[in-house]
Amino acid sequence: MEEREFLVLADAELARIEAALESLQESEDTDWDYEIKPGGIIELDFADGSKIIVNRHAAAQEIWVAAKSGGFHFKPPVGPDGHWTDTKTGESLPALLSRCIGAQSGRATQLAW
Repeated sequence: MEEREFLVLADAELARIEAALESLQESEDTDWDYEIKPGGIIELDFADGSKIIVNRHAAAQEIWVAAKSGGFHFKPPVGPDGHWTDTKTGESLPALLSRCIGAQSGRATQLAW
């Protein structure tokens, strides 16, 4: 895949993540906040001082997630209706982010997009 095509796919996924985070914050009382940073980075900050970082990595053509529970690499979806999936476990990006946010906030969380 060309780098330009990857960046379009990754930026669209990051926009979906941002919309899901915003929607969750509007519907629930959350103890975390997020910030969009230049270069395709989303940073979540938790009350205990921990963070989750989501970013695109053009050289590897993956979206990377760094959380207290570890580092994860996601490959682009195969079909138009698919999700980005973890390169080791096949877990979807929405499922992993929900799990990590829940673990770091201490509250069950369900992100959807």
